[in-house]
Parts: sequence; structure tokens; C-alpha cells
Amino acid sequence: MKLLLDANLSWRLTALLSEHFGECIHVNKTELPKPAKDTEIWDYAAVNGYTIVTQDSDFLSLFESRGFPPRIVLLRVGNIDRKTMGEILLQTKSAIIGLEKNDYGLLEII
Repeated sequence: MKLLLDANLSWRLTALLSEHFGECIHVNKTELPKPAKDTEIWDYAAVNGYTIVTQDSDFLSLFESRGFPPRIVLLRVGNIDRKTMGEILLQTKSAIIGLEKNDYGLLEII
């Protein structure tokens, strides 16, 4: 599985998530402009086979208007520290992986 972390998530999560999910990069490590527009992130993820992990609900609007790919993991957990965010993502690992296995396009984590 390939994860693309949105700018609103810590780049420090990439090492932890790579261990458990496979390839994981932060949007700031791509060739996209900084800051990248949501539509640019969306298009990059779609072309390169990434699932976007974000706290930005604007991606829900893009999903509703464009469908998928890319797949979206939308975190609705509030403003929490990086360690807790990592724990939440690992606790929901099977659901995140299930996006690809079950051909779903959106996972909201509350």
C-alpha cells in the first residue's frame, strides 16, 4: 500500500507508517509546489497510486465530486499529537488496508 500524508500531518509519521503499510511519503517530499493545492495533491495521488491520509475535509468534497482513485483516509480526530495520531493509524490498520482489498474509496476515522 502507498500512503501520501497531507501537509496537515507530521512528516515524522512516514517512518512509522512505512514499517506497517509499505511506501509512505509526505506531500512536502514530492515535486508538488509548497504549499500544494488540494487538487494538485489529489491528481498526484491518483496518477501515482497513493492513498491520501489527511485531516482536511476538503478532500471529502473532492471525493464526492470526483470519486476515486485516489482513496482517502479522512481523520476526524481533532488536533492531537503525532504519537497519538500514529497510534490511531496503527489501530485502524486493517480498515485502512481494507480500502484496497474491498475496493472502497473513503475511510473516515472518528
